[in-house]
Parts: sequence; structure tokens; C-alpha cells
Amino acid sequence: MRAFRSLTIPLLLVSLMSACSVSTTPGGTTEGAGGQDDGPVAIGFSQATQQSPFYVQLREGAEAAAKQAGAELYFADAGGDVTKQNNDIQDLITRQVDVLLINPVDPQGVQPGIAAAKAAGVPVVTVDRPVPEGAVAHVGRDNKAMGALVGKRLSEQLGARGGKVIEIRGDAGGAVARDRSAGFHEAVAANAKIQIVEGPYSDYVRSKAVTAMQDLLQVHPDVAAVYAHNDDMALGALQVLKENGKGKVLVAGVDGLMEAVKQIPSGQYVATALNDPISLGTKAVETVLKVQKGEKVEPSIDAGTALIDTDNAGEYIGPGEFAQAAQ
Repeated sequence: MRAFRSLTIPLLLVSLMSACSVSTTPGGTTEGAGGQDDGPVAIGFSQATQQSPFYVQLREGAEAAAKQAGAELYFADAGGDVTKQNNDIQDLITRQVDVLLINPVDPQGVQPGIAAAKAAGVPVVTVDRPVPEGAVAHVGRDNKAMGALVGKRLSEQLGARGGKVIEIRGDAGGAVARDRSAGFHEAVAANAKIQIVEGPYSDYVRSKAVTAMQDLLQVHPDVAAVYAHNDDMALGALQVLKENGKGKVLVAGVDGLMEAVKQIPSGQYVATALNDPISLGTKAVETVLKVQKGEKVEPSIDAGTALIDTDNAGEYIGPGEFAQAAQ
């Protein structure tokens, strides 16, 4: 009896932990398993974080697309922890999902989870953040192009006067942060009057950018502009600038967050780049369903982007949380 109990209790704990880490779309069920030939397609969605509005909307776009297609989506939030993400992926595999959709915390760190999916015969599609290997397809946007679009516009706005541009970066080692930085640096390189000051990594979170900007402003009171790797961080920087009477310091970001788009007509917030998470989530699920059916898909699928500045901001202002891509 003691031996029976010693085996049963750990198994029960593992079962409970697994059940707590994964949720389904509204109306879905956490009971039973996916992967049945006569049932709905089961999609496992492992997301890096829900701490940014972009990722909340990305999830909502994926859930809506799955529901419309009659598929069942099992969702897991890694909370920015790659170890948890690998465990989440294992949980999703155990649920016998047909395809995995992964938004990786760390492209290298998530490789154990991708290897486990391969061993189980579950194909992987990545979204927003690519991985070096192991995915059938990646659905995202050209982040280097986004950085370049915003960089060119900001450089034009600064003109011959140039000045210090503080760059508030996303996540250390992330492909998105790397590309948004590279595109921006290349775009402003032609303006010799611009000096880029690389700020800390703020993980795309506004509150962290606020703290970073407060410190940076003490060291660089002569800053001419701020470029952040997403609008949420850029808005945090804008808040600090306004609180310190820096109304002439220009600000630019990426993602097309509606709160940022609405700031553009007033002039201080110069530009952002379109990165509609709803359409990205929709396209990701469409790709997943094609993979599940055995259809051929491109290894890299670009969802497209566009510059939003004073010339066209009015066309994008609407009720959504992000500017929407043209259908």
C-alpha cells in the first residue's frame, strides 16, 4: 500500500501541474486529446509572454481564426521563461495536438521543445520570432524593414541638426530586437549628424522603458530623439519626456499601437511601423491548418508592413488597439 501511494501521489501532482499550464479557447475543452482523425484539428499555441499588448492581441487573433475554422486551440503562456516554455510544449504534445504554433521566448533555448515535437511527429510553425531550425514555416514580418522605415523617417525629421538618438532596445539576443536595431542603424547611417546612444534592454515593457528613460535622461539631457523597438516602450519614454518638459524631443516606435498612432498628428511622436497582431495571428493559424492538411507552404511568410507618420496616421486611426493592415 505504501508503494502504491508513493507512486500515485507524484503522478497526481504531475497531472495537476500539466492541467494548470495549458488553457483552451473559449468554448473549447481541456478534456480528451487532439489529433483524432474524426475530430477537430487540435492546435497547440505556446506563446513567449502576455506582458505586452501586442502579444495579447496576437493570441486573440489566433483564437478567433481557430474558432472560425472549427479548430481547437490549446494555449500556454511561458511568461518570458524559456524553461517553462519547453515544459509547456511537452504538455501540448501530451495532449496530442496536430500542429504546434510557437512564439519562442528564446530561439535557441526553445530547441529542446522543438526536438521533442519532432520526435513525436508534431510539425512546428513559428510566429513573430523565428528559430534557426526545426520549424516547417515561420510567419512574421520583416523587422529589419520596420526599423529602416522608422529610421529613415526620423532621420529626415532631424535633418541637418541631427543630435543624440537614444535607442531603447527589446530583448537581449532576440531576433526581433536585433533586426529592428540593424534596420534603424542602417537607415540613419547616412546622416553623420546623428549619434545613437544604445539604451538598456527593456523587454518591450512600458514600465521598464519608463525606468530606463528616467536614468538615460539624467545622463543625456541633450537628447534629440528616442527610438524604441516597440510603441509600448516608446510611449513610456514619451511620458518621461513630457514630465520633464522635453516637448521638442522626437519619439518613434514600431508596431502601430493605436495609442501611439493617435499621438502622431500632434508632432512629437514622429512615426511607427505597421505590425497588426490580429492579422498576424490569423495568418499564422491559416498556415498551421495548411501544414496539418499536408499542403505545401513557404518556409518564410511575410505578413507585410508600412510606415505610419503624419502623412497617413489619420487613415489608420480607429477603435482597435492596433492599426489594422489593409485587407
